[in-house]
Amino acid sequence: MTRTSTIYIYQTCGAETRQFFGRCTSCGDWNSIVEEVISTSNLRSRNKRDSSSKALSGKRSQPISSFNNEPVKRIFSGYKELDRVLGGGLVAGSLVLIGGDPGIGKSTLLLQSATEMARYKSVLYITAEESSSQVQLRWNRLQKDESSLHLFAETNLELILDEIEKFNPTVAIIDSIQALQDPNLGGTPGSVTQVRECAAALQRLAKSKNITVILVGHVTKEGMLAGPKVLEHLVDTVLTFEGDRFASHRILRTIKNRFGATNELSVFEMQGKGLIEVLNPSELFLSSQNAPGVAKIVACEGTRPIAIELQALINQTSYPSPRRTATGIESNRLHQILAVIEKHLNLPLSRFDCYLAVAGGLEVEEPAADLGIAAAIISSYKKTELPKEIVLIGEIGLGGQLRAVAQMQLRIREAERLGFSCAIIPKFSNSELSSEKYQTIDVKEVTNIREAFEIVLKLI
Repeated sequence: MTRTSTIYIYQTCGAETRQFFGRCTSCGDWNSIVEEVISTSNLRSRNKRDSSSKALSGKRSQPISSFNNEPVKRIFSGYKELDRVLGGGLVAGSLVLIGGDPGIGKSTLLLQSATEMARYKSVLYITAEESSSQVQLRWNRLQKDESSLHLFAETNLELILDEIEKFNPTVAIIDSIQALQDPNLGGTPGSVTQVRECAAALQRLAKSKNITVILVGHVTKEGMLAGPKVLEHLVDTVLTFEGDRFASHRILRTIKNRFGATNELSVFEMQGKGLIEVLNPSELFLSSQNAPGVAKIVACEGTRPIAIELQALINQTSYPSPRRTATGIESNRLHQILAVIEKHLNLPLSRFDCYLAVAGGLEVEEPAADLGIAAAIISSYKKTELPKEIVLIGEIGLGGQLRAVAQMQLRIREAERLGFSCAIIPKFSNSELSSEKYQTIDVKEVTNIREAFEIVLKLI
């Protein structure tokens, strides 16, 4: 006789409870609870399936030095920019999770990549949200030639696992994990239980068959990956696809990577024939025109240096307290830099509104942009243009001193490649960096913000 029990699961964090509460006791979120019915027959079938997958081969623990130190074999994804954020390519037997807003281009990117990989590898594209004809229409729009890419439209997890085992592809793409449903479990597709168990089943299959699995994930209205947090812990790599759907460029960013560096960044441009790689993103975020309030910096996203244009507008305020608005820069950082400028350069910025933006919609979180932000603000306040060939890099302390930032040599090399003739940076404490010679760029080292702008004013 089948016995059933009822539990309540919070869809935000995955916490379980036997009673109904409007507010989650773990994460504090409201009105995200869903009732799910669990039967003993479902639990038996799930435990039977899990136990059948475990091979009791009598393995024992071994010294870590006894294992063979084999290099990680990479699979070329078809796009250099995608390989960059993956750390050099896909790793056999790994799980990759790609999240992003609806309509941003996740399915387009993976369909293009799957078509390229299918030229020399066996690839299975499983569409759980769209029909086969819909995917075919997108594939025709991309104007691709004949391909050996296999397509399978299904939402049932058991059928999907069976197809992957029979076809045994090198790479399997699931679009999306929130649309899959395990018939042995209760709840609707996309619920915490379904997402967790479907992802765990795919992970077991990927590790046992050495198949690379790429999962497409939805995001919440706050921009976080939907589903339980265990999903991000379960996979090996987490990528986010960002950008304004009304703009042409898209940014692919690494959040987690067990086989490479995190915070890597790649840029794509959406065109009529699909997504095109932007091999030199610095040119995308720099404009040919110059104006008061514009400064250039070189930011580092992972191991990639990118030249970025900062724009500031200082205007006489008409409010009792001045307005401070920042786009792409943390607002608290802007307030701190304004206070340092007013204190150490004696500029009465407390009577002016300040608007700051990063050109191109990119977000800059590192403190290396401080000196460029201050330069843009002072340029707008004095209504003078900064030289186009100057780049400013450095962190500003509360005492007005400049602090060195990481990967300075890489940043200067990028500025030199782009044609900048002068770089104002903090004074090196590392003797190796101090002895570095550059051919076409003049590197000026300063110790505080006052010295930096004395040099800038001489160059105007």
